[in-house]
Amino acid sequence: MDRIEAMRLFTRIVDLGSFTAAADDLSLPRATVTHAVKRLEARLGAQLLQRTTRRVRTTRDGEVYYGHCRRLLADLDEVEADFREAATQPRGRLRVDLPGAFARSRIIPHLPAFCARYPGIELDIGTGDRFVDLLREGVDCVLRAGALPDSGMVGRQLAVLGQVTLASAGYVREHGMPRTLTDLAQGHVAVNWASPTTRRVEPLEFMVGRHRRTVLLPSRVVVSGVDAYHGCCEAGLGIAQFPRYHVAEALAAGRLVELLPDTPPPGLPLTVLYPPQRQMPARLRVFVDWLAGLFPLAE
Repeated sequence: MDRIEAMRLFTRIVDLGSFTAAADDLSLPRATVTHAVKRLEARLGAQLLQRTTRRVRTTRDGEVYYGHCRRLLADLDEVEADFREAATQPRGRLRVDLPGAFARSRIIPHLPAFCARYPGIELDIGTGDRFVDLLREGVDCVLRAGALPDSGMVGRQLAVLGQVTLASAGYVREHGMPRTLTDLAQGHVAVNWASPTTRRVEPLEFMVGRHRRTVLLPSRVVVSGVDAYHGCCEAGLGIAQFPRYHVAEALAAGRLVELLPDTPPPGLPLTVLYPPQRQMPARLRVFVDWLAGLFPLAE
């Protein structure tokens, strides 16, 4: 029997005034109760209880020890109650990092419902496309689109985002509409995307049946930010590839034109990452589950 259980047993004996009553109340053998008290008194080097034929009473040392036990056990019960409540009513600060454009269009509009459902959670939201060191920066989770490096983080894929190849209407008037991948070599240019982390330029990607093809076009401009990538494409500076959700409005308005629909880019995995941990905090668990509920498996 550990010290906490021994303290609980001792206080129950005092409260009930009987070894037998305490043993029955705690569903323990009478001998176990007697042995536990003897070990407790031996460890403390003090007699705690006086046993009479009718009742058990505390000694002076026992009365002092009983007062300490009641306070310590009450504090412990309060701490455990707080954690049990947090499991059913999550609370606390949650730091998350989201892609800026994606957060504005697909997540932030739904946040009022999350905040109403979990009023005890305070969200601290950062937005950007840069690499985030979760452990060093104290971030609880990040949401990222695309292939991810092996970072040792736990990843949960939320969706696969459909992508499109596109250019501005002005670009198509100037350079013509490519009908095949071979046509891309006939004077076409791209707005080339460079990884914010490695600064390596990424080629355009296309699915030809089940096979992935890459095409690296010349460019007039290289960017590493989503807003700049979109802006340069609308300005007619070259061909780009985006998740369909991001350009739906521009496509509908005719500012952008879809190219090569028969060989679309591969789907873009959307993943939430968080540090590995033995017990996932309830506030993080409900946020990740909430994010997953926002997206179908593929869109």
